[in-house]
Amino acid sequence: MQVIRINDNDNVAVALTPITKGDTVDISGVTVTAVQDIPAGHKICISPVKSGEDIIKYGYRIGRAKADIGTGEWVHIHNIQTALSGLLEYTYDPVPAQARSAETQAYFMGYNRPDGKVGVRNEIWIIPTVGCVNGIVRTLEKKASSLIGGSLEDIIAFTHPYGCSQLGDDQENTRKVLSDLICHPNAAAVLVVGLGCENSSIGVLKDYIGDTDSPRIRFLNCQDMEDEIEEGMKLLEELAGYAKGFRREKISADKLIVGLKCGGSDGFSGLTANPLVGRFSDFLAAQGGTTILTEVPEMFGAETILMDRCKDKETFDRTVCMINDFKSYFSSSGQPIYENPSPGNKAGGISTLEDKSLGCTQKSGTSPVNGVLAYGDRVQEKGLNLLSAPGNDLVAATALASAGAHIVLFTTGRGTPFACPVPTMKISSNSALAGKKSKWIDFNAGVIAEDKTIDDLAQVFFNTVLDVASGKKVRSEVAAFHDMAIFKKGVTL
Repeated sequence: MQVIRINDNDNVAVALTPITKGDTVDISGVTVTAVQDIPAGHKICISPVKSGEDIIKYGYRIGRAKADIGTGEWVHIHNIQTALSGLLEYTYDPVPAQARSAETQAYFMGYNRPDGKVGVRNEIWIIPTVGCVNGIVRTLEKKASSLIGGSLEDIIAFTHPYGCSQLGDDQENTRKVLSDLICHPNAAAVLVVGLGCENSSIGVLKDYIGDTDSPRIRFLNCQDMEDEIEEGMKLLEELAGYAKGFRREKISADKLIVGLKCGGSDGFSGLTANPLVGRFSDFLAAQGGTTILTEVPEMFGAETILMDRCKDKETFDRTVCMINDFKSYFSSSGQPIYENPSPGNKAGGISTLEDKSLGCTQKSGTSPVNGVLAYGDRVQEKGLNLLSAPGNDLVAATALASAGAHIVLFTTGRGTPFACPVPTMKISSNSALAGKKSKWIDFNAGVIAEDKTIDDLAQVFFNTVLDVASGKKVRSEVAAFHDMAIFKKGVTL
């Protein structure tokens, strides 16, 4: 198959392989002759569209024609533009969500924590309260590597430039995210390292953390110590002894929390990797587990699909606020709301934000939306949740970890090596990327555009994620990549 028409109402189809000018392709029983070269992942017009008329893909509008477009023409940024506008009024028009039911209960091998949470990794995290001590925590990470062994899988320092000279929401975001990570169950133990004079000091963070008498948390205030490295190593040795007391146990998949994210998307993302992740989300929800979808700016144009799946009016109202608050964030800063897609997205065949969003939201599957989270909130509802965070890969993936995700599933058509604080599993939308970047990619969904179906891969993919939850390292973990980024949107003193 050379092209695919996703929905019977579409007036464009997606090229699965490059189409040369003059080639004829069969689209739903109709022969179309290409009048231009069309790259793989890009769109070909399958019925004439007048200037100003809607371009339809996925069964929804992805923009309007900037000029008349004839059958067989290449449809892209030169002849299509967004049809989106500013803040909108929405009506709750619920549709029956297609919730699945599990035939058998799934399990993974994880770590039971004393507070009732579970982890999929048994690590020590070193969390700096302020960027001033980044060098110290990196030194401690390096020196403490000799402590790794037994069930203690890694010791990781998560550096960042924040924690002081911040005001308002920025300061609050930093405190919430740091405390979320300190409490994350993938960390068997945590060393919190402060300077002593910062706004978000250890004393302030303790109010956000909760139980600071826990044997899993130790604090180091560097200005109080004559030799902070020596004192830090003593604390890490103590924490390592505690962490090594945990062992993997059989745990029901209903305890698993998985974040859903994409980046470097291409024209295949909405056909292969994202729908596959959507199927996973439905599978996990059927098990009683939890998934979290974020990247609010990449919901614009597809938000009503999510709103109509909200479990009740309250959840719908919170989703509306999440969408419009993010639009207001753009406009209040004097920035265009619909600047997306990125140059890489466009090169891969994505033409407008609607085109990107309709592909992006495929990751949510078909299950009901059960919860809506503000940035820095920890997930409470089982099933599918929406999280307010930007599209930026590092910021959004960190927000998913902060919300409680044990693992982040990251689909990509262009490729990226980064990782957030939790295992970040890369799923390629095309086989060329999987072959070229085998040290980045953990699972190739590109075969769905070749000789496999989502049904063929769904259970295999679900089991692969359970393997990761059970200890199988993803490529970024093997490479020792660990990143953390906090959402900053205000003034720095």
